Formats: sequence, structure tokens, C-alpha cells
Amino acid sequence: MIKKIALAIALATSFVSVAGAADSMSPVGLWKTIDDKTGKPKSLVRIADVGGELRGTVEKLFREASEDQNPKCDKCTDERKDKPVIGMTILTGMKADNDHFAGGQILDPNNGKIYKSKMELEDKGKKLKVRGYIGVPMLGRSQVWMREE
Repeated sequence: MIKKIALAIALATSFVSVAGAADSMSPVGLWKTIDDKTGKPKSLVRIADVGGELRGTVEKLFREASEDQNPKCDKCTDERKDKPVIGMTILTGMKADNDHFAGGQILDPNNGKIYKSKMELEDKGKKLKVRGYIGVPMLGRSQVWMREE
């Protein structure tokens, strides 16, 4: 009887460990975006799985005291025009593609431009390399986001 209980506990523990590892290898969660030019934190973006599609929404902006603390996307040209950046979905359409994520689009609220996007997890899921590009991935730029939770 004791062997059966020990086996059940060992099996349950192994499933929890596998589930925890799987979560760290998913981009779902809260990410601190880092400006690729200045190296400073820009925002917190929460990535969620919505019907098999990954979407990222801005939860917080890190702004200088002299800057507008609740800016609007005045350069956007779609339905997001003049909407607050906080609460805005900036990443859409991203889907798993082997060991990375692709097929999505990302909005840069600073210039209102929408780019094709792909991303991949690094450092055991602690970092997310996000690339926005026009046409082909070579013609773009990348940011590394840091997992917050």
C-alpha cells in the first residue's frame, strides 16, 4: 500500500514538473520590453493565447516624468488611432511554428507602423526575442523582452 502511495506521489510530482517546464517555454505571460536603441525598459506587455493566437497588450509604460504618462497612438492609421497606448493590443496573429512563433504583426505605437513579426524564446524561457520587419526578416530589428512572471 505504501509503495502505491509513493508511486502516485512520484507520478503527480513528475506531471507538475513537466507542466512547469512547458509553461516556461511558452511566451504567454508578462514581459518587460527593452528599447533596442537605449537598452532601457519601455513597457510591460502581457501575452495571452486567444483561440490559438498569441496577442500582446500593453499594461504599463515606463516614461520620464516630463513625458505624457498616458499617451495616445496619434500616428496609428487603423482603429487604434488616437486610442490610449496603455490597454492597446500591439501584437496579433502570432502562432507556434516548430521552435519559434511566427505569422504575426506588431505595432510600434511611436510611429504607428505595423510590421510583420516573429519571436522565439531564449535562456530557458526567461527572454523573448521579438523581431519586427518589412517584407523579409533580414529587413527589420529585434528587441529582447524579459519575463516578469
